[in-house]
Amino acid sequence: MKAAIFEKPGLENLKIRHDLERPKITDHDVLIRVKMAGVNPIDHTTVSGTREIKPLPHIPGAETSGTVEECGRHVKSLKKGDRVIVYNIVFDGICDMCMSGDEMLCRNGGLLSLVANGGFAEYMAVPEKSTFKIPNEMQWELAASLPVTTLTPYHALKQAALKINEFLVIFGASGNTGMMATQFGKKMGAKVIAVSKQNWIKDFGADYIITEYDAVAEKVKDLTQGKMADVVLNSLGVQTWENSFASVGLNGRWVTFGGLTGADVKLNVQSLYSKQIKLVGCNGGTRKEMTEVIDMSKELKTRVWKKFTLDEAKEALEALFAKERDGRILLNVS
Repeated sequence: MKAAIFEKPGLENLKIRHDLERPKITDHDVLIRVKMAGVNPIDHTTVSGTREIKPLPHIPGAETSGTVEECGRHVKSLKKGDRVIVYNIVFDGICDMCMSGDEMLCRNGGLLSLVANGGFAEYMAVPEKSTFKIPNEMQWELAASLPVTTLTPYHALKQAALKINEFLVIFGASGNTGMMATQFGKKMGAKVIAVSKQNWIKDFGADYIITEYDAVAEKVKDLTQGKMADVVLNSLGVQTWENSFASVGLNGRWVTFGGLTGADVKLNVQSLYSKQIKLVGCNGGTRKEMTEVIDMSKELKTRVWKKFTLDEAKEALEALFAKERDGRILLNVS
């Protein structure tokens, strides 16, 4: 089997090996022949060593799609040839979080590609409970974008309780999760204000575009006639914190699932309680929400900037932070 693998942290240590054994499956697992994998900041931090990982040597890749190659004896819901995506959370199913339907918060689990090998490989062994069938007509580009890029903002907007006719401000709206959040915001009936320098985000449902990051709060005030935003989604981190928090209106919600530019921010507690703002942190999404996302997939789209081969996995990860990047980066694995 061919895979991108590293023995110690660092992009320079990511190698392509052709002599690895195919993963072995148990009675409750499926073996997936990986077709296409999404390339995410998660994967960059995994390889660069800013997160604790196991096992070593390690295969990264948090977002995986492909076809079923083999099924364990007790697998009933899948058969060879089925097109599938992988729920990227490792969970035990028996802790209190799992029992309440919050598998992504499993007390004994973690993120696939961090606590278990990921999908930058020709084959991947996954429990049946983490494998979801997708429609035959779904394009692989979208399939490889569902487990992280799509599920995460969907869960976040549900946690923020976004309502019809509310104003939603999305920072980084033309990024991986941003373009999906824009579509979901529109589907949920919100008035979507996209903070982005890319005009194409209007084709994804943005009602307004703000191109000046330093003037977001002022522009939001104008667009909302002084009310400010009901929900602000900001996964960019410290560099946009002040402008994003200042854009939240009375009884509003500020929601995040990432800190791309840094995580430590200064919070004005008086502004928090006087405006009755809710700070909402989100992590991934549930398996139930994964089925909801698949059901909505015919109405979703993604913008692809560049596809790389598995042999070019290191170049794909490096391209994540290229100034000219304008859409998703994907790996054509097989």
